[in-house]
Amino acid sequence: MIISVTHRTVYSYDAPLRVAVQSLRLTPSVFDGQRVIDWNIAVEGGTRGAGFRDGAGDWIESWSVRGPAERVEVTVTGLVETKDLIGVLQGHRESVSPLVYRRDTPATLADAALIALAAGAVQEGASPLDNGHALSRAVAAAIAYRPGATEAHTSAAEALALGEGVCQDHAHALIAAARSRDIPARYVSGYLLADQDGKEHEAAHAWAELWIDGLGWVGFDPANECCPNDLYVRLASGFDATDAAPIRGIASGTGTETLDVTVAVSAGQSQHQQ
Repeated sequence: MIISVTHRTVYSYDAPLRVAVQSLRLTPSVFDGQRVIDWNIAVEGGTRGAGFRDGAGDWIESWSVRGPAERVEVTVTGLVETKDLIGVLQGHRESVSPLVYRRDTPATLADAALIALAAGAVQEGASPLDNGHALSRAVAAAIAYRPGATEAHTSAAEALALGEGVCQDHAHALIAAARSRDIPARYVSGYLLADQDGKEHEAAHAWAELWIDGLGWVGFDPANECCPNDLYVRLASGFDATDAAPIRGIASGTGTETLDVTVAVSAGQSQHQQ
């Protein structure tokens, strides 16, 4: 599968900035199920800084914009070739131990309700993979997909209590439930070409990866009740949504910031196919 991505993020300010520094995790991961054909990152008026691959295997690069500037625009375009590995992250080089992903964050801290949800889903004697699927199904059943029901800083516990949320909330809840059972789990940011019904997505997507003994990292997407396949583009991972955010930055100035994000994901063609 060839997937075309266009991701545009515009930060606007009502007073000129002195300087803005951006840390970008906008380059797709490299593993057996994903190959970058063409990928371009541009920051309007920006200067590219150093880039490096972190311990989780994600490529991070820095950009800076010196003012006065009233807007910062980040644009990504590219083509990615994907292959269905039924959710298993094969050939992904990283040096961080899976055990570090048992650490809680405010967004993924399990309360009594999440602990009970996980305990009810996991079955003694079941395989680690079966229990991973059971946790994902339990989260999907407990939190209905409702765009606009939650906010960026809604925690897993809050989303479960509300019974509604979006893919970020599903991922956080699954991570919290898994960690409550001592299963390493992490948040993954990326893109989705279409859901299982073929409906195209016009936004970034998120899911969770659980460490499954004998298989390694396996992705689970409770929002779509499936494992990531060749419709998914994997960008980066982290302890939660903030840690795995594609764009993180610091702006120096007195202006109030507004954000506008547009994402277009479609089936594409490589240069050899055109």
